[in-house]
Amino acid sequence: MSLHDDAVSVLEGYDGGDGGDGGDAQQAELRRTYLDHLAGHPDGMWKACGAGHLTASALVIAPERGTVLLTLHRKLRMWLQMGGHCEPRDATLAAAALREATEESGIPGLTLLPGGPVRLDRHPIPAPCNWHLDVQYAATASPGAVERISDESLDLRWFPYDEVAGVADASVGRLLESTLVRLDQGRQKGR
Repeated sequence: MSLHDDAVSVLEGYDGGDGGDGGDAQQAELRRTYLDHLAGHPDGMWKACGAGHLTASALVIAPERGTVLLTLHRKLRMWLQMGGHCEPRDATLAAAALREATEESGIPGLTLLPGGPVRLDRHPIPAPCNWHLDVQYAATASPGAVERISDESLDLRWFPYDEVAGVADASVGRLLESTLVRLDQGRQKGR
């Protein structure tokens, strides 16, 4: 299965990141936008696609500490989750998100939360690409994990959950909220 085919399959199965009760209208609309984009652009997974392209990201969290690791992005100079462009070696969107999170955080052994993507986020970028269609996952770091700054970051920092809204943009805040819902659902299932 190609990465393009995997992305279509993941998006077709995406339930809005809410654990199965249908998600919100915006997430459903984004899901349709992503699927339409892939249907119209065989190169829609790659940076070279001028109409925009899918990207994969992961919010790195340490639930036992109640913290999230954000990167101060070198180009954008904003606190963001780890993520970026898919590469030909990525077999799946999940693998791309995990690779990006591992590379940018410097933390080995990250584990994606079960259940697939947590959210979708579409944001404009400068031409010639125009749009990032980000498929957002969440990953947990093991207790005691130590981060290491990559070339793509100016800084890495662990923030308590309640400080994220004050340092990051609204899209990161929404991703954290959805991640915490996913974590809570996982805990409830584990009881």
